[in-house]
Amino acid sequence: MYLLNQAPERGAAFEIVCCLTSEHTFDEQVRVERRGIPVRVHPMEDWYAAAGMQSCRDLELREAYDARTLAMIEPYLPDVVLLDGYLFLVTQPILRRFRHRVLNLHFADLTLRTIGGGPRFPGIRAVRQALAAGERETRATVHLVDAFADNGPLVVRSRPFPVSPLVEELRTTGAESVFKAYAFAHEQWMMCTAAGQLIAAALRLVSNGAVDLDALAGGVERDAPWELDRHGFLMAPREAAAGAGAR
Repeated sequence: MYLLNQAPERGAAFEIVCCLTSEHTFDEQVRVERRGIPVRVHPMEDWYAAAGMQSCRDLELREAYDARTLAMIEPYLPDVVLLDGYLFLVTQPILRRFRHRVLNLHFADLTLRTIGGGPRFPGIRAVRQALAAGERETRATVHLVDAFADNGPLVVRSRPFPVSPLVEELRTTGAESVFKAYAFAHEQWMMCTAAGQLIAAALRLVSNGAVDLDALAGGVERDAPWELDRHGFLMAPREAAAGAGAR
């Protein structure tokens, strides 16, 4: 709802032309529809169930699902597809049609990479994984989507969210249920205070040309995203690096 109610760029830098959910509904659906935004419902679970499958892992069937998704959103003529809370890989029908134009919000610092070059904390449990690994802070990132989970080049990164010293004690005492509860609360903190601003910032950077998605996909400053501070101010990659060095 941040994009609808609080983002000053909406109507100037960007507009929301439609909203599609992969679930049967979502918490803000009625309010989104009341604001005049068309909502299309395309439940992933039902799609797989109709094919006699209990899980949603088959990627060949996912391509058919994505082709149907594409047919549902095409009439609204979107320029960019934004994934927010979407839990599945996007496949070639959408990646081809919106080449270098699919963005995703992920609750991990995607500048952190493995030795092999992949994201250190991909997937839906990224916050819990980061806490379990002993990270002292977490961040959220908006990145360009490719065929691999949370792997594409980075657009903008949030401010850091410090991890409570309590986590280290929870990790070493076997208090798994409390650890999971803290991880959930920590992610909700990030979601409630940074997600909307971060998405709006990414759309603003793309719409005003500060971030060229084609150049980004080609490897230009892949691991040097813009950064968004707690007050909503954006810092260019070089400014952000200088600020980090000053600390």
